[in-house]
Amino acid sequence: MKVPLLDLKAQYQSLKKELDDAVLNVAESQYFILGPEVKKMEENFCEFLGCKYSIGVSSGTDALLLALMSIDLKPGDEVIVPAFSFFATAGVVSRLNAVPVFADIDPVTFNIDPAEIEKRITSKTRAIIPVHLYGQSADMDPIMEIARKNNLIVIEDGAQAISTQYKDGKSVGTIGDIGCYSFFPSKNLGCYGDGGLVVTNDDDFEHIMRIKRVHGGEPKYYHKVIGGNFRLDAIQAAVINVKLPHLNDWSEGRRKNAEHYNKLCIDAGLAEETGRIKFDDDNKVLLPKAVYKNVDGLKNFHIYNQYIIRIEKRDELREFLADNEINTEIYYPVPFHLQECFSDLGYNKGDFPSSEEAGSTSLALPIYPELNNEQLVYVVEKIKEFIKG
Repeated sequence: MKVPLLDLKAQYQSLKKELDDAVLNVAESQYFILGPEVKKMEENFCEFLGCKYSIGVSSGTDALLLALMSIDLKPGDEVIVPAFSFFATAGVVSRLNAVPVFADIDPVTFNIDPAEIEKRITSKTRAIIPVHLYGQSADMDPIMEIARKNNLIVIEDGAQAISTQYKDGKSVGTIGDIGCYSFFPSKNLGCYGDGGLVVTNDDDFEHIMRIKRVHGGEPKYYHKVIGGNFRLDAIQAAVINVKLPHLNDWSEGRRKNAEHYNKLCIDAGLAEETGRIKFDDDNKVLLPKAVYKNVDGLKNFHIYNQYIIRIEKRDELREFLADNEINTEIYYPVPFHLQECFSDLGYNKGDFPSSEEAGSTSLALPIYPELNNEQLVYVVEKIKEFIKG
């Protein structure tokens, strides 16, 4: 049985006519950059996320870059980021000649540990970028408390977590000063290429981000500031406008698949519980834990952009599953402090143990909502076959 990591064709078939019509409408309009579809998308997200402003941009990476450019980050300024995330989280800081300062993660959620943030604040610190990794919120209350106490800006990296709620019911990305999202095709809400979004409730940030999206021109061809080409294609916005009404249902499908995985693994004796336990038994895997699952009123407590298990013999398991036509992925094998491009920052192996363990033991299983029961059972059966020998 073949089990792909992601099957975009299944989602496409369910909305084929609407999506095809949306793309053709853009082609017929010949309005390809920004325009009515992008404006409509921005209005839709303000309502969906509960924010004052949203701005469509060219990618999730450019969303982060635009956010940092808009806080007037200077060379040598420091920005605290988790040591474990997709490269863009730290890469955008270095691109502006600022300094990424790494902090270790919580071993259960994979998100930045607030206690680790506070240890790394200096007189040069300007901002914090918490990442809502794999579709679950970082612990924003203490992060915001730390930021306000130290007059720091919070830019939320919600690339994998659009529509995720924090424990107070707010959508992640709308809690800090600026929120950033990605519409890369593999995300829960994906477009037909690269696309992204920045959101804010601050009038000044909205103004500067909107003009820096178009090279800093206001009006066109008149530049008081330097921006970039961060404009969103109309086709990408049109695709997102079709897909957005279905996002909550897709997230629910992912949650049901995650719960099914959890039950199957526990029933098979592969795991005792979800959440953090020690690697003290070769016959156990560590399952992901939704930490806000039991908070009243939360629907999108975890949207499972990825379903991550941990196992000591990760690479061997991945090879075994591939031999049985089950596709998996490793997010992310090398934490930032061990990346060659950041070697000049002076970090060493062992500095961030939770990030290093995540990098060496984590494995993403297929979790997309169109998976069927037979595929889920087959994946767990093969994991059991590998572990039990």
